[in-house]
Amino acid sequence: MLRGPTRVRGVSAQLPFLTRLWFAWVCYFRILFDGAFAATVHGLPALPAPAPEPVPEKKVPEKPARPEPPKPPPTDAALQLLALLQREGRLVDFLEEDLSGAADADIGAAARVVHAGCRKALRDHVKLEPVRDEEEGARVTLAEGFSPNEVKLTGNVQGKGPHTGTLRHRGWRAADVSLPTAVDGHDSRVVAQAEVEL
Repeated sequence: MLRGPTRVRGVSAQLPFLTRLWFAWVCYFRILFDGAFAATVHGLPALPAPAPEPVPEKKVPEKPARPEPPKPPPTDAALQLLALLQREGRLVDFLEEDLSGAADADIGAAARVVHAGCRKALRDHVKLEPVRDEEEGARVTLAEGFSPNEVKLTGNVQGKGPHTGTLRHRGWRAADVSLPTAVDGHDSRVVAQAEVEL
């Protein structure tokens, strides 16, 4: 039989089955024949149910955020320059003309007019400078780490450099661009207006 005050202790592990069976048998008769003990047990707070072992959550791999597709570059400036080349040199007319049946002399004469007008338009609105200062045909050496935006290698390209070769084209860089300011309501897609003679 159990004697003395009863204390509730934190349960840290489960008791074996035979110990629990013996403990239940003793408590049954003690509660049945000892009123004070029965009242003490009746007044005890209910033991909390043991917390279930946490189930590890399956981590769902997060899908990488889909990058926004880059917006197409604005075309207004390109169309505006094309309109200037058309206005000054009739470039679009020349390029859209079917020259398959034209004589070489006629094409050459037309090209001279187009060249003069387009050159004027280009020089009026775009300041160009060569990428390389050397004369074409000169031997040049490119150090390792040169800018591929400025120089394109052709021929037998091997390794990282330095590279030595012949300058075939000096290249062009736009040092300054000054296009006219578009007025309200201007449609840059209209490269050349249709002309109607009255």
